[in-house]
This record gives sequence, C-alpha cells and structure tokens, in this order.
Amino acid sequence: MYQNLLVGFFIFYLGSFSCHVLSKTDSQDASALNVMYTSLHSPSQLSNWKAGGGDPCGEHWKGITCSGSSVTEIKLSGLGLNGQLGYQLTNLKSVSYLDLSENQFSGTVPYSISQMSELKYLNLGSNQLNGQLSDMFQKNEKLETLDLSKNQLTGELPRSFASLSSLKELYLQNNQFTGSINVLGKLPLDELNVENNKFSGWVPEELKDIAKTGGNSWSSSPAPPPPPGTKPVTKRKASPFREGDESSSSKIWQWVIIAIAVLLALAIIAIVIALFSRRRSSPSSHFLDEERASQRRAFTPLASQELTNDMAPESIKPFKGNKSFDSDASVDMKPLPTPIGLKDPQSDRAKSLHDNEFANRLKAKKSTNAQAAPFSMADLLTATANFATGRLLGEGTIGRVYRAKYPDGKVLAVKKIDSSHFQRANSESFSEIVQNISRIRHTNIAELVGFCSEQGHNILIYDYYRNGSLHEFLHMSDDFSKPLTWNTRIRIALGTARAVEYLHEVCSPSLEHKNIKSSNILLDLELNPHLSDYGLASFHQRTSQNLGVGYNAPECTRPSAYTVKSDVYSFGVVMLELLTGRMPYDSEKPKSEQCLVRWAAPQLHDFDALAKMVDPALRGLYPPKSLSRFADVIALCVQPEPEFRPPMSEVVEALVRLVQRSSMNMKDDLAASRRTEDSDY
Repeated sequence: MYQNLLVGFFIFYLGSFSCHVLSKTDSQDASALNVMYTSLHSPSQLSNWKAGGGDPCGEHWKGITCSGSSVTEIKLSGLGLNGQLGYQLTNLKSVSYLDLSENQFSGTVPYSISQMSELKYLNLGSNQLNGQLSDMFQKNEKLETLDLSKNQLTGELPRSFASLSSLKELYLQNNQFTGSINVLGKLPLDELNVENNKFSGWVPEELKDIAKTGGNSWSSSPAPPPPPGTKPVTKRKASPFREGDESSSSKIWQWVIIAIAVLLALAIIAIVIALFSRRRSSPSSHFLDEERASQRRAFTPLASQELTNDMAPESIKPFKGNKSFDSDASVDMKPLPTPIGLKDPQSDRAKSLHDNEFANRLKAKKSTNAQAAPFSMADLLTATANFATGRLLGEGTIGRVYRAKYPDGKVLAVKKIDSSHFQRANSESFSEIVQNISRIRHTNIAELVGFCSEQGHNILIYDYYRNGSLHEFLHMSDDFSKPLTWNTRIRIALGTARAVEYLHEVCSPSLEHKNIKSSNILLDLELNPHLSDYGLASFHQRTSQNLGVGYNAPECTRPSAYTVKSDVYSFGVVMLELLTGRMPYDSEKPKSEQCLVRWAAPQLHDFDALAKMVDPALRGLYPPKSLSRFADVIALCVQPEPEFRPPMSEVVEALVRLVQRSSMNMKDDLAASRRTEDSDY
C-alpha cells in the first residue's frame, strides 16, 4: 500500500512539475507585448522579445516579471527606447508596476493606460511625451505613484485625477501644464512636485506643506474664501486649533454669504436680460445657423487635446456665412505650402497662415519636395514572400494590398493594381498616376512612398498603419482594442474631413476621391486618421455605383453623375458609423434598419431617438450637446439632393467649432451626461 502511495505521489509531482514547465504566458499578455515590441521598432535592447508568439514569462523576456501566467511588472527604464506606445497596453490587465522612464518615447500619454486597473506604480518620466492628458484616470484607483516629470505635456490637469484615491506620490515637474492644481487638493498625497510648469491660481491649503511649487505663475493676491458650507481645511501638518478664531471666522462668513447672495441676484438679472436680448436678435438656434447669424468672424483652432500637433489646421479662413449651402458658392483657397499642381494661395491668406502657430508647425513638418521612390520587383517579392496569401491585407475594387516587411524592421503596404484597368481606352498611364499622387501632401492623407512598374505589374507603395482601418476598429475589434472614445471619434472625423477638403478645394484641378469609406481611413498608433486610396478616381469611373454598399449617394446610379458632393455624402455615412457603431449596410438587421442612412437620417434631429442610436460601446460617455451638433453635421452631409450638401470646407469649420465648444464645455457636458457606468469604463 505504501508503495502504491509513493508511486501516486511521484506521478502527481511529475504532473505538477511538467504543467509548470509547459505553462505559457497568458495569450493576451503575450500578444500585447508582441505588438509593443513591433511598435518600438523591434529594438535589440529587449533581449528574448519577439514580434510574434513566444513565452514572455517562461523565456525571461528582459524587464518582464510574471506571477503565474500573468505579466505583473514591466521595467524598461533607461534603455534608449523610442517610438509610440499606442493602445496596446490595454491588454495588460494584471500589470501593477510599469516603468518606461528615461527613454525617448514620443506622442501623447496613451489612453490605454486607463484600462490598466491594477496599476500601482507608473513612471513615464524623462521621455518626449507631449500634448494634453486625456480625462482617463477613472479606473486607476489603485495607483500609488505616478511620475510624468520631464516631458513636454501641456494643458490643464484632467478632472479624473480626483479619482486617484490611493495616490501617495505625484511628480509633474518640468512640463508645460497650465491652469490650477485644485483637482489635487483632496488626494492623500505625501509627495507632490509641480515645479517648472505654467500653473496659475493658488496652491490649495491642503498641499502647501508637501508640494514643491517653484517655477510657476501663482497668483500673488489672497486666495478667495472657500464656498459656504465647506469644512475647515486640515493641512497635512496642521497647527493646533485656536479657540479665539471661531467667533471672528463666523462673522466673516456672514459677510461672505451676504456678498455671494447679492452677486447671485445680480447674475440672475444679467442672465434674464441676456436671454431676452438673444431671443430677439437670433431667430434660429440651429448649430450651423448660429454661426451664419454671427458677425462673420474668423475661427481660430483651439489649442486642446482635440487639436494636437498632428491634427493642426491645414488652413485657416474666415467663415463665409452663406445664407444657404449653395453648390456654386465661391471657395477661398487656403494658404498651404504649394506643391506643383496646387492652387496658389492669396497673399493676405498667406500672411494669416504665417501668423498661425499650428500651421507653421505643420508647414515645417510636411515637406512638399519629397517624391515617391522606385522599388524593384525583386525586392518587393522578397519583402512580401512572393505576395503570399498570409501577407494579404485586403482586396478592393482595383487590386490587392499586401504587407511588405524588410530586414531593418520597416513595414510597408503594397497595392497591386489589376492590369485590366490599364487596357481600356483613355486610361491614365501608370507614370501619370504616380506623378499626380506624389503631389498630394497632407498630414491626414496616407503618403505614397514608392512605386514599381516591372514585368507587367503596376504597384503603389504606402506607409503601413499598424492599427489598421477605422472599419476594423468599429466593426471587427475585440474588447481590448476598443473603445474609441467620443473625443477620438470627433478627432477622426475632423482629420478625415480636412483630407477631403484638401482634395476638393486645394488641389487644382479639384480631385474627387470616389471611394470614401471607413476601410479606407487608416489609423496610426495614436489613432490619427489617414485617408487612403486617393488619386485613383479614374479607375472608379465605370464602377462608382458599386464601390461600397451603403456609401453611395442617390445620384451615383450613373458614373458621370458623381461629383465632389457625392464624396460629401460618403463622408456623412462614415460619420454615421462613428456615431452609431453600425455598418453602412447590414443584411442581418431588420429590413427597416439594414440601410444605415435610410434608418438613421429621419431620427438625427430627434434627441430621444438619437440617444438610442448611439454606439453602445460608448456606454453613455458622451456630451449630449456635442452629440446633437455632430448629428446636425451628418444630416447636412447625407441629404438626398447634392446641391443642398455643404462643401467640405464648411463641414471642417462645423467640426472645428464642435471641437472648440467641446473642449470648453466638456466638463459640464460630461457631468450632465449619463455616467452611471463610470466605474466600469
């Protein structure tokens, strides 16, 4: 009997040992690290890391610590890494310690960190991160240490910082933050460093004994008293309470309450007068009509997270203030750097561009002299594994797109155009197509980097965007690669609108895209949009009515009827996808809901119906006013009559105003919206 027990124990031990040896890292954790490795350009410093597969826990990947099959710590400080982190961190749900400090990471602080609910330590200090912090910290309640110091971060601190209920140490020094630090007042901080920023206002009493605050623009006047009913402030190192202060402070509060009551009364009277005057002077409250009723003032893009450096305005022009969206309305050309074949900017417009900070940055960033480079067929065959099926990215109406990978880690998208498109009469030559596409330069348009015309093949080569297309994000993504937040959706719409405006109103002659759809809007690591498949309209002449079910305007039954206004309709359908999360045509829906435009258009001005149409993936996290204004723009774009659709320049202006209003009123709008699931978002 003892022998049998011994044998059983030995077998059990061997089984346990073998299970331990063969255990693999959680597949989602491994996949996230694979993508991170690729997005960091496969650096040699990360020993044992792989671009696909592998076992981070079992193979001792550099900087990775695991508990069981889950990755729990990532320590990659001071390795000289560069690139952008993107959204891939979302999948690392068990990581509690993340140190990426002292590297050369660029871009914004990725929103994906908001989903890492187990984080206790996060250090992104001493990098090259820029832009504003998204309002994304609602789920990071376990975070104890946060270091964002020595970057180039801007804007005000997000309100969700108040959700960091476990935060003990916060380091924000040596950035360009603005506004107040009041949101930090109630946190249980032991250490706080906000030195060398652009903060203003007053340091909250609760923080004065622990905060390092030098190098900011604090107010020298006395801080205002707290609102009535506020409990006395208790500092981290409070002095003993003196009884004699109680009666005098009571008298002060009485005067404060009287003063506030008088101010409130005056404010109410002023509001009533203003509303009465506004009703008399403004007969319409329609979103776009409001601006047409204004004094034709030029709009200025707002320096907010919605307009980052990569989303800087391509052009600035005064709002034309047309009384109707007339298809014959004159279009002012924008003051862009002018490649060959583009309309010359007017001199006064050029001056306004020169004075605009965002446009200057963009002009410096985008060179107009770059030309597409010739590629050899031999190199392309090697890079695509002889155009293997496993490298196929997609197939469109004019050819297939493959992924090409080079030994140095560079990845490109290779588009093989079907040779039949060059066999019909009056078709453009391939060299003409390459020449015309090479002239198109815009920060929201996928750039042509090369071409190949050998052995009867005609190939276009573009940058490869690792986040794929908007279609994939909206309709094919799993939970960890979502969500596209409301702000991100507006940003994607605005960037795409700028790209279409450039084709329609800057290029000379004007270019129709003829294939605007979500699968042709590619997203970079920071989810900025890049319109693809442009400059190929001549191939779509005979099939424009069949380019994409649900995207085509009613007039497109005849190819010759296609105009720039047909592009506007297709863009409106893309906006509907962003709003509803639905596909343009879905045969699995009830018949009345299969065609997205036919189902949605009648409900766009009904707010109760509109709220039910919103993509459930947003979980109610959107500002209601912003939603309504977004729907207004969609309704104008998808009108059945082409002449009533606005030109893209007016669509861009409407979206810019929406961004401006959202960035000013986002806090109030979010507070009023349905945020019952904040804790789960």
